Amino acid sequence: MLERRITDWDDAYANGSNIARGDLWPEAWVKPAEAFRSALRAAGRAKLDLRYGERTRNRMDLFFPDGSAKGLVVFVHGGYWLQLDKSFWSHLAAGAVASGYAVAIPSYTLCPEIRIAGIVEEVAAAIDEASKLVDGPLNLTGHSAGGHLVSRMITTTAPLAPHVQQRIRNVVSISGVHDLRPIMATTMNERLAIDESEALSESPALLRPMANARITCWVGGGERAEFLRQSALLANIWTGLGATTAATAEPDKHHFNVIDGLADVGHALTRVLLSEERSSIAF
Repeated sequence: MLERRITDWDDAYANGSNIARGDLWPEAWVKPAEAFRSALRAAGRAKLDLRYGERTRNRMDLFFPDGSAKGLVVFVHGGYWLQLDKSFWSHLAAGAVASGYAVAIPSYTLCPEIRIAGIVEEVAAAIDEASKLVDGPLNLTGHSAGGHLVSRMITTTAPLAPHVQQRIRNVVSISGVHDLRPIMATTMNERLAIDESEALSESPALLRPMANARITCWVGGGERAEFLRQSALLANIWTGLGATTAATAEPDKHHFNVIDGLADVGHALTRVLLSEERSSIAF
């Protein structure tokens, strides 16, 4: 019998220090993101820094396919609710854009200037604004803290208007943090200030999914054990609450390169995100 007990919660959620050459990120995303953004802006297929709220970081970039959009994808970035912005991730729109979808990538106010519950409100506002600009089904995806935020959008207490929530066809949470309670034991929480009440109200794994919720919890096979557990956790619990769920561990991927598939029109991650029905996954 194997028993597990975590005594170092900081290490359990530390990514860069546990990945070979982990210091390459997030800088490794900057140039491909800039190149993609520049190319679509030159082609007249990008609207940058669209405002969706009153705060300084309440802005999003919107990228369009060549021709009419089949629908809208919203990608929500990670960074433990503490760092980064929309500019690092533009290239991850490439797979969906090449598939005929518009893609919105918002920034949001970071902790400790705001609480996580406030970020949830901002992401909902960004999705609402983007949905006014693009017709068709909504597909949501996010990475790490962004996985938490997009999963939160399909709970029964999500701050989305019902007509917007009803447009959501699919959610893919990539390396998502779905239960906030363990984060309370990390030193990050000195800045996040998550308390028991907020953890209970903002953790997707502790909430009920909306009717007809459909989610894939996608994680890298080489990630920290906590991310593997957090990914399986939500799929497991929500299956029992009536959602359509899947849990996928992509082989040989770590926390930083697990999102790369979104830039590839033919990658399984892009295909799953845009699929109308649950399909088998082949790597």
